Amino acid sequence: MEYITYYYQYLIYFYATLISVVYVILAILGYINISRSKIKYTTREEDKLKNNPEIAPGISVVAPAFNEEVIIIDNVNSLLSLDYPNFEVIIVNDGSTDRTLELLINNFQLREIQFPYIEKLRSKPVRRVFKSNLNKYKRLIIVDKVNGGTKADAMNAGLNVAKYDYFINTDVDCILARDTLTKIILPVLDSKIPVIAVGATMRMVNGCEVNEGEFSSVTPPRSYFPLFQETEYLRSYLVAKLGWSIINCIPNVSGGFGLFRTSTVIKAGGFDPQSHAEDMDMTLRMIANERENERKYRIVQIPDSLCWTEGPPNLKILARQRKRWGRGLLQIFVVHRKFLFNLKYGRTGWIVMPYALIFELLAPIIEFTGFLFLVYLMLTNQVNFSTFWLMLLFVYLIGVTISLITISYDLSVKKVYRSYTDYLWLILFSSLEALFYHPLIVVFSLKGYLEFLFLKEFTWGKMTRQGYSKTSANEIIGTTSPKA
Repeated sequence: MEYITYYYQYLIYFYATLISVVYVILAILGYINISRSKIKYTTREEDKLKNNPEIAPGISVVAPAFNEEVIIIDNVNSLLSLDYPNFEVIIVNDGSTDRTLELLINNFQLREIQFPYIEKLRSKPVRRVFKSNLNKYKRLIIVDKVNGGTKADAMNAGLNVAKYDYFINTDVDCILARDTLTKIILPVLDSKIPVIAVGATMRMVNGCEVNEGEFSSVTPPRSYFPLFQETEYLRSYLVAKLGWSIINCIPNVSGGFGLFRTSTVIKAGGFDPQSHAEDMDMTLRMIANERENERKYRIVQIPDSLCWTEGPPNLKILARQRKRWGRGLLQIFVVHRKFLFNLKYGRTGWIVMPYALIFELLAPIIEFTGFLFLVYLMLTNQVNFSTFWLMLLFVYLIGVTISLITISYDLSVKKVYRSYTDYLWLILFSSLEALFYHPLIVVFSLKGYLEFLFLKEFTWGKMTRQGYSKTSANEIIGTTSPKA
């Protein structure tokens, strides 16, 4: 036991040191990426796209919806108000049992149309396709299909209808900035190497007010869990993904928001309805298809905040979300184990997958066993408290420093919130994250691993929406929505 104790302490020490070094490197690369983006992409390029429709690639915005009556009208209005010359909005009603489809039909004056539906990607049967009678909603297409149980199945049905070369994969609870499409397409037009996907920063819409699809007030979330998740998201996008983007090593384009080249996704077989993490699964299969056919490619991350999503408002929904993410991550390494340390897949095999294995999949296991080991050392009086508190403070300050760097990056990209008090609120909660939020994430991730290992049945879980409009939910739907 003495030898185990001795070597385990060194293992934890080197692990913590290595992950700290990796994050410092990613922070430096992220800063370089932000600086380059500010120089390369200005309003001049965006205005050129808006004023010259012939050079603006068409983009299909695809958003699946399942029992989303509380927020569906706000979301569709937001998507239709995007400032871009060539786009369409495809809402996939995935067999909703509430009034989602009825609200869409009534609010946008939809009519059923004859549509030449070709199943390029497999999905549950499509029942009907709708378009609006009003010219101002001419970009809108509603696909009504049999419930497939997962977002992936609904996305495939949407792609079977999509007509443009690029598409946005987003969620129906997301609000997109008006300039989203102009910003997200610029890296595609700027690159000599084909860009197959582009990601951008996602934020929490909790706390914001939206009127007819547009923000009337933007503030940080005031409830605990969305606020913690706000700083977590910023750290993921502005440090990790922006850093990986420079060396073309982005592990996944978020399932909540991302631009994809339609033909690449179709060649890769579309989204996998059996996947618990369809975003990373899709990214890996696209990379595999490009590598196996010896085609050059790039996956890009931009720093702009373009997508705002409703975060889990309570512990129950946070647990559901993180257990699903845990199941998905473990499933990735079971299904795509061929990538790991495989030279055939280049950086994905030698950098992306090993990093995800060591610092993402194994991290909750190492942290939990480390906690149990610490308890054992305390019970057996083997803790040197003269150095223990110093090491603990060092690790804590490393985490807080990365969060502070992240918030400063956000300010350098664009001051999204109106006052610096809002940013101080983020700083306060980032300093408390390690104590009150991160331990929960570790526990929920481990529970997700166990659920996957013991083959617990998985379905597309319901998200209890609170909504973000000044108009109350009951005024929108005219009735009390069913309990989620």
